[in-house]
Amino acid sequence: MTSVWALAALWLSLALISGLLSIWLRVSTALSEIVVGTVAQLIFGAAIGSALLGTDESWIKFLSGVGAIVLTFLAGAELDPVVFKLKWKEAVAVGLASFFFPFLGCAAGAHYVLGWEVMPSWLAGVAMSTTSVAVVYAVMLEFGFNVTDYGKTVLAACFITDLGTVLALGLIFAPFTLKTAVFVAVGVAAFVVLPWLTPRFF
Repeated sequence: MTSVWALAALWLSLALISGLLSIWLRVSTALSEIVVGTVAQLIFGAAIGSALLGTDESWIKFLSGVGAIVLTFLAGAELDPVVFKLKWKEAVAVGLASFFFPFLGCAAGAHYVLGWEVMPSWLAGVAMSTTSVAVVYAVMLEFGFNVTDYGKTVLAACFITDLGTVLALGLIFAPFTLKTAVFVAVGVAAFVVLPWLTPRFF
C-alpha cells in the first residue's frame, strides 16, 4: 500500500511542477504536462528505470483512460450543431487538411527518405496525422476558446481529423470479414438514426 501512495505522490508532484511551469512560462497547462511527463520518463527511465513511474500499473491505466474519455466527452458536448451547420465547410477543410498533409507527408518521408517498408510507412503516417481532442479541449478551456464559434469550429475539425485516422487504420490494417461488414452497417445505421432519435429524449 505504501508503494501505491508513493507512486500517487510522485504523479501529483509532477502535476504540480507542470502547473507551476505553465504559470511561470505562461503556456498551456496541458502542454506543460506533456513536456514534464516526457522529461520525467526520460530522466527516470535512464537513471533508475521506467518502472519507477508505474505506467504499467492497472490503476494508473484506468485513471488515464477515464480522464481521456471524460475530456473527449466534454469536448464533444461543446460542439454546437448550429455553429457546425454554419461553419461545416471550414471545419471539414481544416480537419481533412490536418489529416491528409501529415499522413501523406510522413508516410512518404518514412518510405522514400528513411527507407521503411510500405506498411510501417503507412503506420507512421497515421501516427503523425492524428490529433488529441482531449489536449485541444483542455487548452481551449483554459483560454476560454471553447465558448467561441472559432473554438467550436476547431473542435469539430479535430473530430474530423480523428475520424480520418480511425478510417485509415481500419482500411489499411484491419482485416475485412463478416464482422467488419456488420460493424459498418451498424455504424451507418447509428449515424442515420441517432440525429433523428436523440432530440426526442433531450
